[in-house]
Amino acid sequence: MNRTEPVVIEGPAGRLEAILVKSAAPRSAALLLHPHPLYQGTMENKVVTTLARAVERLGGASLRFNFRGVGASGGTYDGGRGEKDDARAAASWLRGRYPALPLWVMGFSFGAALAFDLAPELEASFLVTVAPPVAMVTRSTAPSCPWLLILGDADEVVDPEAVRGWAASIAPPPDLVAVPGASHFFHGRLGAIVGAVESTARRHGLDGHVKEG
Repeated sequence: MNRTEPVVIEGPAGRLEAILVKSAAPRSAALLLHPHPLYQGTMENKVVTTLARAVERLGGASLRFNFRGVGASGGTYDGGRGEKDDARAAASWLRGRYPALPLWVMGFSFGAALAFDLAPELEASFLVTVAPPVAMVTRSTAPSCPWLLILGDADEVVDPEAVRGWAASIAPPPDLVAVPGASHFFHGRLGAIVGAVESTARRHGLDGHVKEG
């Protein structure tokens, strides 16, 4: 049975408010990055908690946290630069808690752009980016790990065609899942996110079972 544990992480701009969802014997540890702090993005965003649910279904532990200036986290918004440092601090905490487990890095919107940029540095074993705003991405090379990109084909915030074009420009491209009729926040389509994460993880043998194919 999984348990939820409030956590405080020492971040570079102050303490970071976080939540760890853990099981007795997790097979992976996932870092979850939330959407834009200036547009009501928090670790309780429903897409982020849906990613946590997908990790739980795959037998993993997940850590989600509030970036600086959000909720009870110290500091103020820093244009993405300081938020990357927050993510580094959270990843370090998570690795310290589960040093033997593969690290998964997942993010939604603003958090997806940061997740993509940080995945190689954090030595991620699995990258999941949901509705990434490609203009915010600063890296142009593919991660060395399996990469799942999820988008809604009716996204009103992030242009789906811009995301498709960006993904196609990167070699190798991601496993891309376009959810029909889904808006930016995947209203009524959150189950599709869980299904995409589960099926991709299993296809790549990331759930502890034999790789498919």
